[in-house]
Amino acid sequence: MSTLAAVAVDPPKIEYAELSPMLLVFGAAIAGVLVEAFTPRYLRKSIQVPITIVSLIGAFVLTVWLGLRGTRDAAAMGSVAVDGPALFIWGAILLLAVVSVLLINDDDQFVAQAAAVPGSADEDRAISEGGAHTEIYPLVLFAVGGMLLFPAANDLLIMFVALEVMSLPLYLLCGLARRRRLLSQEAAMKYFLLGAFSSAFFLYGTALLYGFAGSVDLAAIAKSLGSVAGQDSLLFMGAATLAVGVLFKIGAAPFQAWKPDVYQGAPTPITALMASGTLIAAFGALLRVFWVALGNLDTEWIPVLWAVAILTMVVGAVLAITQTDIKRMLAYSSIAHTGFLLTAVVATGNAGQNAGALSGILFYLLAYGFATVGAFAVVTMVRDAGGEAGHLSRWAGLGKRSPVLAGIFTLFLLAFAGIPLTSGFFGKYAVFSAAVAGGATALVIVGVVTSAMAAFFYVRVIVLMFFSDPAPEGPTIAMPSMGTAAVVTLSAAATVVLGVFPQPVLDLAHSAAQSLFVR
Repeated sequence: MSTLAAVAVDPPKIEYAELSPMLLVFGAAIAGVLVEAFTPRYLRKSIQVPITIVSLIGAFVLTVWLGLRGTRDAAAMGSVAVDGPALFIWGAILLLAVVSVLLINDDDQFVAQAAAVPGSADEDRAISEGGAHTEIYPLVLFAVGGMLLFPAANDLLIMFVALEVMSLPLYLLCGLARRRRLLSQEAAMKYFLLGAFSSAFFLYGTALLYGFAGSVDLAAIAKSLGSVAGQDSLLFMGAATLAVGVLFKIGAAPFQAWKPDVYQGAPTPITALMASGTLIAAFGALLRVFWVALGNLDTEWIPVLWAVAILTMVVGAVLAITQTDIKRMLAYSSIAHTGFLLTAVVATGNAGQNAGALSGILFYLLAYGFATVGAFAVVTMVRDAGGEAGHLSRWAGLGKRSPVLAGIFTLFLLAFAGIPLTSGFFGKYAVFSAAVAGGATALVIVGVVTSAMAAFFYVRVIVLMFFSDPAPEGPTIAMPSMGTAAVVTLSAAATVVLGVFPQPVLDLAHSAAQSLFVR
């Protein structure tokens, strides 16, 4: 007994209050799995939807409580940051997740029986019986939980686990589109294969950095920079391969090839969730990696990110002009916006300690997230014989068929273009001004030029909707469900409010940005 007592290990200290938003989301996800296992099929949706929405709203309330409480610390023995940026990102993800779930609640978007061959008798029977995949709700909660953990991880292994928890449900959800089934399944397979490949790079980079620093803790890696002689090859190879995994998730060039195919093939509500929540989470993780772990190595990685930012902006803007599918166009638009955000990432000055750049990034992510979810919500309402009217030619004359819907979509497009009095204008101003302050004026010039190029394809859609005659057999406008109508209304309101009265959110983002480096 004395021997056992001598080697006793103290139990880990877990700050459950600080982790409560994530714990609530994961707990609700597990409860959703139990509902699927033990509840009759006809009752599942009536239980799953309240669990999902209430848990997300509850997690948001807990996040606000943590922010008001002044939480600026790390939890779970330092492996999870609960600082200002993490809380801001959590709040943004949870808000956008609630809005996305309202869109996901539309049964018309998801296949009745995923295992059935498209067009088969089994699929027809499942549709006639009103089949539905209610497991999408716990899958969404697991994905959102991963999104919360990913940008808050202070440990590369925790970050990798969060990456997989976030990604695996999304791989499944991308293949559940009700229409264009083969395209949806192809998108899911591409996303899975390329995502697994990028995860391997991330894990390999983690192993190399562990070999360099002897730890996977971000702060320990930062302290090891410059103090471990003769192991620079491990450091640079580890940083490079780790960067590949993170840059893939944000869709930066040259790792952007998955985005257009996945955005086009996935069910549009899932595309909206990925385009908003996943992007915010991945950018938060990227900032942890480059500004916290590799901040003292900025003279080496800043030139690389310069090249990546320029390539991303150019690829996104140029290829978006050539697209004829509305969802692919929005995907390339997302790639261009990723490049705009990267202009602020490289404006780090002193080892990444640039609160202005971080606050600009946080505001941009929130503003872009709402506009993106709203835009995809509009896409779900423009219908053709085979489902959503994806081809741009089918949007001709939409302003004459449904001027209100076309006007709202125009608002989102103008926000993407960065037109004044929309949230996109102040988002771009925030990141570009931070980049200029950080000495990246040349990069901002590239950003302004590509923004002008991007405005062309946004205006092209607006002209097509309002100044073209509608086709005789043009698309129909689906009567929106209460959830879809709420999504469009909330997203439009957020886009206008953040464009007219941005200062409160900018102040909140600036306050949150002050504590990124406090451990």
